Amino acid sequence: MASQVGIRTVAGRRILVATGALLAAAAVALAAYAWHAAGPGAGARLGLAAAFAFGHGLALVALAPRAAGRLAMAALWALLLGVLLFAGSLVAAHFFALPTRLAPMGGGLMILGWLLHAAAALRE
Repeated sequence: MASQVGIRTVAGRRILVATGALLAAAAVALAAYAWHAAGPGAGARLGLAAAFAFGHGLALVALAPRAAGRLAMAALWALLLGVLLFAGSLVAAHFFALPTRLAPMGGGLMILGWLLHAAAALRE
């Protein structure tokens, strides 16, 4: 059983690192689109989405390899889900005219993720 947990943790870390890198890449592309192609109002909203995606993408890349324990992994998964909901909601509002109802939930998950990360760091 312990080896299965270890394997899942390693795979989870790899997924988090890869997803973080993809988020950062998508954020660069989104920022370029926001600056060069989107209108002023949309550019600000998309720029905010890009900033959150880039920052949290970098955080996942940096923190996932060192994540030790369930609390630390839960924190990183909360960060990932939160940024996907937050930034994704802003992007979907621009490209598909969808409401941004999921953005507050995403923001809450990002806050929770950072608080869980702090708790995990204090437990080490």
